[in-house]
Amino acid sequence: MERKGAVEKITDVNRDARYRHNVRTESENTDTKRHQTLQHTGSGCVNVRNFRAAVVCLVLLCVLLLTAVIVLGVNLHDMIEEFYIKNKNITDEIKDLEKRKSNLASDVTKISATNESLFAQNKILHKEMEELWLEISKMDRWKCYQSSLYYVSSEMKNWRESRRDCKERGSDLIIINNKEEQDFVKTVSGGSGFWIGLTEVKSTWKWVDDSLPITELWASGKPSDSSGNKDCAVNLSSGFAEYSCDQKRKWICEKNI
Repeated sequence: MERKGAVEKITDVNRDARYRHNVRTESENTDTKRHQTLQHTGSGCVNVRNFRAAVVCLVLLCVLLLTAVIVLGVNLHDMIEEFYIKNKNITDEIKDLEKRKSNLASDVTKISATNESLFAQNKILHKEMEELWLEISKMDRWKCYQSSLYYVSSEMKNWRESRRDCKERGSDLIIINNKEEQDFVKTVSGGSGFWIGLTEVKSTWKWVDDSLPITELWASGKPSDSSGNKDCAVNLSSGFAEYSCDQKRKWICEKNI
């Protein structure tokens, strides 16, 4: 009986030990599970926060991209509109230039035709002028030089009567403007002293058209200052010289064409 009691006592002790062991084991497992649960819960919170941050960033990025697309779309629309306006202006300018070019080409054609016609007419007029000069040169002692006709008289009269004769012929006494014309007069007059349209009026020598003579054409280089009645001029081989207007000399008339 004592042995049996001891066995039972040992059995109870073992049972109590196993019970305590199981209780401790269950407590440790519970603590381990709780710790794992807490770790899992903390990791999940971090993942949730990261996900939310990613979503926010993605939304902001989408907003920024949408804003950029809108701005680019507006700018692109303005650029397209501006390009269209410029292109239209350039097109209009090109059309205008083409029209002007066409008009200029037409004008050039017309001018070319007119120029050819004028050139032909000029040749005809030039030929007719030569024939006219030839006929005039044969008329009543008239001589041709440049754009004037010259009549060399064969009679002798004083200065006033000589001028009257020129006026009756539709001309006036000759006005010599330069050395070339003076040389021509010497040639047609034979170098003799002919009355010319130069006279002294109030101490000033003037041509019959009131213009002043060139002093270099005077025989002495300038008119003399001598007083008297030498108020009219003749053309000598050496140049102009003063003579009395009452002397009788031949004269030369000039008519501009």
